[in-house]
Amino acid sequence: MEGTDAPTAVPTGVPALAAEPRFAQRLRQRLEEERLLDGRYGLQRLPGGRVALPVLPEKLCRLCLPPELPCELLRKLDPVPCRAARRRTPARRLRDELRRLLGPAWSAELERDVPHAWHRHGDLVLLSEDSFRAEPWERLGSALWETVASALGARRVARRGRVMPDGMRSPRVTLLLGQHGWVERVDNGIRYTFDVTKCMFSPGNITEKLRVASLPCSGEVLVDLYAGIGYFTLPFLVHAGAAFVHACEWNSHAAEALHRSLVLNGVRDRCHIHRGDSRQLQLRDVADRVNLGLIPSSEEGWPAACRVLKKDTGGVLHIHHNVETRPAPAAPRSAEPLAERGSAEAASPGGEARRPAEHGGEQAARLRAEWQSWAEGTAARIQGLLAELHGRPWRSSVLHIEPVKSYAPHVHHLVLDLECRPVLPG
Repeated sequence: MEGTDAPTAVPTGVPALAAEPRFAQRLRQRLEEERLLDGRYGLQRLPGGRVALPVLPEKLCRLCLPPELPCELLRKLDPVPCRAARRRTPARRLRDELRRLLGPAWSAELERDVPHAWHRHGDLVLLSEDSFRAEPWERLGSALWETVASALGARRVARRGRVMPDGMRSPRVTLLLGQHGWVERVDNGIRYTFDVTKCMFSPGNITEKLRVASLPCSGEVLVDLYAGIGYFTLPFLVHAGAAFVHACEWNSHAAEALHRSLVLNGVRDRCHIHRGDSRQLQLRDVADRVNLGLIPSSEEGWPAACRVLKKDTGGVLHIHHNVETRPAPAAPRSAEPLAERGSAEAASPGGEARRPAEHGGEQAARLRAEWQSWAEGTAARIQGLLAELHGRPWRSSVLHIEPVKSYAPHVHHLVLDLECRPVLPG
């Protein structure tokens, strides 16, 4: 490009200067001196032998080159990221792209407002609710979300809000870029699809989903009283071999997601979705197994679970519950001198004081005792419900207590596997 000033309007794309190879090195040095070279991209050889050097689009108005460096201004439709750019973390790349977008308006306040982490669902990025809240971002409009998507290799962008207190844990999610919020996620070989603006996906129950997937359910009829988008319905069908599942769900958006996921996994013909309140379920005497996957408590579903169990043979209930355990009493401090007790360095080769081994054992034993007490109390109540419902004695036995995860202090999400059988006249 000869003359003194480059044009200020350039077609959309990454602008670059194309020059003959013999001028490329000198041109690059000049662009670096003037801080006009776009370091995000590498040099690229063009058809015909010329070399393309990327330039910063926001600084094109300052581009002024001497006649002895002939070149042509063009746009690169397929720019090649430089090695350094390829090594950047996504979070670093996002900040760099936003800094270029904002130019002189960039500030430390805005940098603090840029997220360091996010959830990815295929080509959709779900941002946290506290990101991009500063007023200057709003003035950018769609340019902001297009930049975010480009930097993170996504096509759609959404932002999470607080969970709505509607009894369905509906997410308050805003779609910022894209036409819809439907995404797909693969978990243990199972395809789940859901609309992120309408439903939540909870990865925290993965251990329980894996466990139920391994249960021997071949030929069984199962009732899932709180199916959601299919967290447990699908593992029971796809991996555990259940013959049929009655899935109950009162959230219409979750029920639609479950329907789509059943189709995706080829098990739609082995499941019936009962839309509405599972407490009002009209099913009776059908289930070999009932899943009650609701926390903090599934207690309101216990009568329905008893009604759907087969009255002549009974079955197994999987009862979810948040069990709170009392904190252990503080151990009395010993009054013996430090010299008699020994130093921290003497207690551990690594220099850290170790807690007595038996303390961990005592704590675990106390937890197990409290969990067992809860399980036995639940078993007794279920046994009473079944006896009252059918007018004859039943037996309930604790098969297993599965700790799923712990919440803030002293609260554990447990699953009780409870076998319930009618007592046959002897």
